[in-house]
Amino acid sequence: QVQLVESGGGMVQAGGSLQLACTTSIRTFSTYTVGWFRQAPGKGREFVATINWSGDMTSYADSVKGRWTISRDNAKNTVYLQMNSLKPEDTAVYYCAASVLRRGFPTTEYDYWGQGTQVTVSS
Repeated sequence: QVQLVESGGGMVQAGGSLQLACTTSIRTFSTYTVGWFRQAPGKGREFVATINWSGDMTSYADSVKGRWTISRDNAKNTVYLQMNSLKPEDTAVYYCAASVLRRGFPTTEYDYWGQGTQVTVSS
């Protein structure tokens, strides 16, 4: 059973920062594209950022571009989402997801999902 585990969520004031981490037991994790998504109360899930298997290609939603950075450490089987200049509208449950290499980059098809971590930004 493949598991993705998100951590690092919490409550922060507007303008603050948080770093989310997505870790996994997948031994071939270094070959996966990884994406971060979020779902705010009463809204659908939306794409936030994604990174390819080697970490040299990334893509961001316009709403977070310039504020957030996705990165990965394949030696630690971990992908990070550094979130700076947080806004109340960033409040959501954040999920990481992994896509097998054959789907290419970027992709809209993800094979594995984590359970999510809550991020709350107060004004």
